[in-house]
Amino acid sequence: MEDTRIELFIPGELKDEPVICDMLKNFSVHIKIIEASFSSERGWALLDLRGEKSEVDRMLDHLRKKGISVELR
Repeated sequence: MEDTRIELFIPGELKDEPVICDMLKNFSVHIKIIEASFSSERGWALLDLRGEKSEVDRMLDHLRKKGISVELR
């Protein structure tokens, strides 16, 4: 198991999508929300992830393909 802290920047066009819920349902990664802010224009979240590196990498790749900016902290 590996611990990773990430920062997500979610564009406004994804504001109605359950991004974090989908992360929990579709990947074997535990997620702890440290801080988050969402508006009609964009979203931002600071998250701690715990899981196998390959599964975390697969999840981050999925987020990037959706147009979500991901930064490792």
